Amino acid sequence: MKFRLKYVVEDVDRHGNVRLYYRRNGRKVRLRGPAGSPEFLADYRTAAAGPKEAKTDKAGRVVPKSFRWLCVQYFKSAMFQELDPRTQKVRRSILERFCEHKGDGDKPFAQLLPRHIRVRRDEMADRPEAANGMVKAVRQLYRYALRYDHHDDNPAEKVEYLKGNPDGYHSWTLAEIEKYEQVHPIGTPARLALALALYTGQRRADLVVLGKQHVRDGWLIFKQHKGRNRKPVRMEIPIIPELQRIIDATDTGDMAFLKTAFGRPFTSNGFGNRFRKWSDEAGLPHCAVHGLRKAAAARLAELGCTEQEIMAITGHRTSKEVTRYTRAASQKTRAESALRRLSLEQTPDESVPLLAAVVPGGTKSQPK
Repeated sequence: MKFRLKYVVEDVDRHGNVRLYYRRNGRKVRLRGPAGSPEFLADYRTAAAGPKEAKTDKAGRVVPKSFRWLCVQYFKSAMFQELDPRTQKVRRSILERFCEHKGDGDKPFAQLLPRHIRVRRDEMADRPEAANGMVKAVRQLYRYALRYDHHDDNPAEKVEYLKGNPDGYHSWTLAEIEKYEQVHPIGTPARLALALALYTGQRRADLVVLGKQHVRDGWLIFKQHKGRNRKPVRMEIPIIPELQRIIDATDTGDMAFLKTAFGRPFTSNGFGNRFRKWSDEAGLPHCAVHGLRKAAAARLAELGCTEQEIMAITGHRTSKEVTRYTRAASQKTRAESALRRLSLEQTPDESVPLLAAVVPGGTKSQPK
């Protein structure tokens, strides 16, 4: 019999893991599994009780010098306001959850030590990316505190990040792309989404706004969404024939190529959810839209493109992320190149072993 409780939902992350959440009135709280376990029931009761009220003074204000007070000051600062709206939303959510955890928001922020943050980080060890996101958010909070003379130390700077998946999102293989294409033929929104992601190498926040107004003489010309308020990146990407063929065969929107069932442009999150369903329909639950950006970069690397050429397509400002995207592809290309040179050095009548056997004394062993 399946265990059910009101407001409990299941979400599948990009690695295919099932996560349990309490979701009500816009709040989404992670619950430890499995469903029905003592830990699950304890988390459910806590979530159902709602967020703990912040301690206030007699005037109803948040107690000065508490962790929550510091967060409030940070949210009003220019440092926070200069961030991208999505970054603001994510960081605010992380810090508010930190405040709600065991009443940490009501404690003096000056008493927070590295060991306290490590304990909180280790409690999230099963979600290393979320744990690292928490550490990063607290680091930024205390950088604000240092800059505005609220404090003279940053305890989060001394807390190490957990080692998560070094490769990040799964990069689609050619076989996975073909499998998706078999389920979603040309002319469907799902196929157009794949083509836009694969043949432009852009993030989903850019994919949802690309439209006819960005096309000039066979080129897509636009500013990337990420960093648009601080360090805008202007992109010019040629529309290859295959992408143009798919666009022409699809019923696109007026201002955006991709549109919802109601004819309106997708939001970034809405598109991510919709693409998740399209991937699931193709039997690819482990494949996300961001993995196509990685696949595009990897394919360019396999074709011999330099990092600078790949960055001209993806819009990365530094080669660090591109190197991570293309690590496997570069290894494959180098191996192929090395063996090709080895093959050219051989004569038709010779067979040169890749590795000569070596005895401990350092001399080549002779056949017996």
